[in-house]
Amino acid sequence: MALTARIRTRDGWAVSHAVVTVTDMAGTQKLRAEADDEGVVRDASGLAPGPYTVIVTAVGYAPVASTALVTAGGRVEVGTVTLARQGGTELPAPGPWTVDPAHSTVAAVARHLGLSSVRGHFTDFSASIEIAADDVTKSRVEAVIRAGSLDTGNGTRDTHLRSADFLDVEEHPEITYRSTGLTVAGPDRWTVHGELSLRGVVRPVDLDLACLGTGADPWGGTRAAFRATAELHREDFAMNYNQVVRAGIAAIGTTLKVELEVQAVRGESLPGAQDRPGHVRKPRVHLG
Repeated sequence: MALTARIRTRDGWAVSHAVVTVTDMAGTQKLRAEADDEGVVRDASGLAPGPYTVIVTAVGYAPVASTALVTAGGRVEVGTVTLARQGGTELPAPGPWTVDPAHSTVAAVARHLGLSSVRGHFTDFSASIEIAADDVTKSRVEAVIRAGSLDTGNGTRDTHLRSADFLDVEEHPEITYRSTGLTVAGPDRWTVHGELSLRGVVRPVDLDLACLGTGADPWGGTRAAFRATAELHREDFAMNYNQVVRAGIAAIGTTLKVELEVQAVRGESLPGAQDRPGHVRKPRVHLG
């Protein structure tokens, strides 16, 4: 592996949309790689031995540049790069914003066997945001996820999670979230109040939201980055299946921690994308 790096925020969150660019000392780009869902960058491209400049960028964060030395084996280990948030004290400009599924993740983590978690993702989703001009607390968020698009990397587990024991995708093919209000929670924090519909059960769910800032993208658009978290209890949505594998330890945790990293593009649709009303393209979820 020629290049390895871990991109984190100051509070330890992975920055999954970060980009690492490597240039030689003359400023010529030699390598460009994007972080994965865990904020890890891995690239096997060969680099000639010598000094290079490593630049880490991400929407909503201040860029970081450093000098790295490529060894005779063609390796450069950047280590952990910490990015500082830019902006975040205000919401983006009023009007419609469309979530870009290719640069967004929706993750949930639950304990498995009391020891670890199992990770997966939804591959089909869409979402829209409307920032109110007159009263920002009237801003709205709507999202739809195709429940059957769940992928944990294990076919047997995925089939079970799609069954009536959990998501029941045959009877309830969509998971939806619609906001009902927005309140200020701090200098750069907001609470989104809304209703989550899952398995045909509708429950109030609040999101702890941070706006990470806005900036231009390479395609001529304006992007905004957000982070949000929430906690769900499976029994609230009639997902009561479980196994006790040993005294006091359940196979699957009953609490899900939801973590969202979202990029949205200003406008009612993504550049070059066809409008697909009511159809969602890709949040990622980690079900433990």
